[in-house]
Amino acid sequence: MERFTGQLREDSPAQCPHIRGMNIAPLENLRGDYLGMAPDWTVPQHADLYSAEDQAVWRLLVERQTALARRYACDEFLDGLETLGIGDTIPDFEAVNARLMPLTGWRIVGVPGLIPDAAFYDHLAHRRFPVTVWIRKREEIDYLVEPDLFHDFFGHVPLLSNPVFADYMQDYGRRGVEAGPNVHLLARLYWFTVEFGLIRTAKGLKAYGAGILSSAAEVKHAIEDDGVERLPFDAAKVMHRPYEIDRLQNTYFVLDDFRQLMDRPNLH
Repeated sequence: MERFTGQLREDSPAQCPHIRGMNIAPLENLRGDYLGMAPDWTVPQHADLYSAEDQAVWRLLVERQTALARRYACDEFLDGLETLGIGDTIPDFEAVNARLMPLTGWRIVGVPGLIPDAAFYDHLAHRRFPVTVWIRKREEIDYLVEPDLFHDFFGHVPLLSNPVFADYMQDYGRRGVEAGPNVHLLARLYWFTVEFGLIRTAKGLKAYGAGILSSAAEVKHAIEDDGVERLPFDAAKVMHRPYEIDRLQNTYFVLDDFRQLMDRPNLH
């Protein structure tokens, strides 16, 4: 299964509110090139420098997860895969932005890996989604310490082409900028929606969360396992529900409509 452990914990109100940067570890312990980053924590992608092995790992992952997505993902996610042209080669961020920006005003920016919450929130508030520029190694296909290009891009970017979800992500970033000491409540909201959200559709229960759709084990578990709890989405309840990051989830919250995400309960 795809899990991010070590520097990610859900036990501190000072943590970052997203799977990409909770309790960021010392930079020397992280894989990315932090020395070459800009003040906003971004780095160039250098799409032409990925090796044949990098491309092979991307292809293995994207073929497997796309096949699972066709069975388990909501239509909005599948539409994003097609609209943005996500296929068997590592995407060029600028080429993707040329398609994405006219749709919802969002663009993706390269980052070296995990980034602090303030930087992450600011990017979201300005319709920029940070995507790690390096991809995992073959021996990390199903178990990863830090989020990589595949998780960030395949899991998150397709839904940024959907206007409702795109608006939610920007609103989430704005709330993060304003959250102060209650940022841990937003962390839970992000976890149970953007990372591990489910939605009921005319075609049945479907996944939209990146942590589900980028993991072969989690996607089947979330939709099919009889031993998990699937609760109706209630933003206030979500924000007071602790989560675990080092195992398959035991609890998921289920939307009936993406517009429910725009509910803004008080952060208290």
